Amino acid sequence: MFYTLSEENYLKAIYHLQQGTPKGVSTNEIAERMKTKASSVTDMIKKLASKGMVDYVKYQGASLTEAGRLHALYVIRKHRLWEVFLAEKLDFPWDQVHDIAEQLEHVQSPELVRRLDAFLGNPEFDPHGDPIPDADGHIKRKSRQLLGKCEDGQTALCVGVKESTSEFLRFLDQKHITIGTRITIQGREPFDGSMTISIDGQTQYISEKIANNIYVQSE
Repeated sequence: MFYTLSEENYLKAIYHLQQGTPKGVSTNEIAERMKTKASSVTDMIKKLASKGMVDYVKYQGASLTEAGRLHALYVIRKHRLWEVFLAEKLDFPWDQVHDIAEQLEHVQSPELVRRLDAFLGNPEFDPHGDPIPDADGHIKRKSRQLLGKCEDGQTALCVGVKESTSEFLRFLDQKHITIGTRITIQGREPFDGSMTISIDGQTQYISEKIANNIYVQSE
């Protein structure tokens, strides 16, 4: 079955909104994420429901069916594979790959996706540290925590980011923080939660907000 770019974006949005909750998501939540009107969301949800991709109950919200979940994961898989390709093969910086992958993720050729995956060596994570679903929709997750939750004196490895906006990633570049960076927590300010960290022997200061958008793995 063919799905439009807009339909796939809605499936992906609902998938992300559903994470961590067994309930459906409201049309207002979807509208906020898609930056559109609730009435437009209702029309799209009804269309996706007619295709068996969404369960929708008026006033109770929408949730993905198994078919909808698998297709959302397929779109996410394509997006993250293209991010790897752009970063590793075309040398795009990690703050630029997301917007380009947003366009490429809607390619309709399963064979192209299969060959892309094989060409890249079947990567498990994208340039931002997010897991890439396999061809069956399975996801390999890392054990990780937010940098802001680490103890003083702890050394940890950056394995991902919670926020992946271009502005945030460029800020991390200025701080010389990327996937694989080793970070030592030297201390924090009780007043505002800002942290003193060390990277390659160089002391730096980051806000609590920044620390709570960086995923790390303890060494």
